[in-house]
Amino acid sequence: MLIKFTFGTVLVHLWVQWLLLGSILVDTFLLYPNIFHNIPKSLELGMEFMAVASPHTYFPPLGAASILTGILALMLAWKTEPVRYWILFSILMIVLEGATSIVFEWSRNEILFIEGVDVHSVEFLKRTAQEFLIVHGFRVAYNIIGSILMFVGFIKYYKHNFISKEAVKGNVLYWTGNRL
Repeated sequence: MLIKFTFGTVLVHLWVQWLLLGSILVDTFLLYPNIFHNIPKSLELGMEFMAVASPHTYFPPLGAASILTGILALMLAWKTEPVRYWILFSILMIVLEGATSIVFEWSRNEILFIEGVDVHSVEFLKRTAQEFLIVHGFRVAYNIIGSILMFVGFIKYYKHNFISKEAVKGNVLYWTGNRL
């Protein structure tokens, strides 16, 4: 029963991780090109568009959910040796992504979207937007790496607990029947 529950927590963490990855890719390819294409007008238009909800209202709770589900999956799967470090390093990637956001992007968000042209020159806003996008590239990389690590951890957990050892050795996969 614990194996099935642990499998569920590992699967839920993988799902949250993929939601986070898909969301950051949507920001990267759909939202940010529109926000940063014609500064300062595009920043103002972006703020009008995001009057009800923005990445800031979405990503912190989803990032926290990823860390929490990851910690739970790690605690429950820790005894499964081939899995533990894949999950651990996946969590570390998301923590690194969150720390990068807090340290480098939140201050730039304030400059771009709160202070704007009332406080800063257009040239300074363009430079800040460029810095924001460079840091965002690192966030995307951390998220991709974390998602790959978690996927490998999920596959390893599945193989270790639900596929017979003999089948894996012989490269023939079949259900063991007694663990599902």
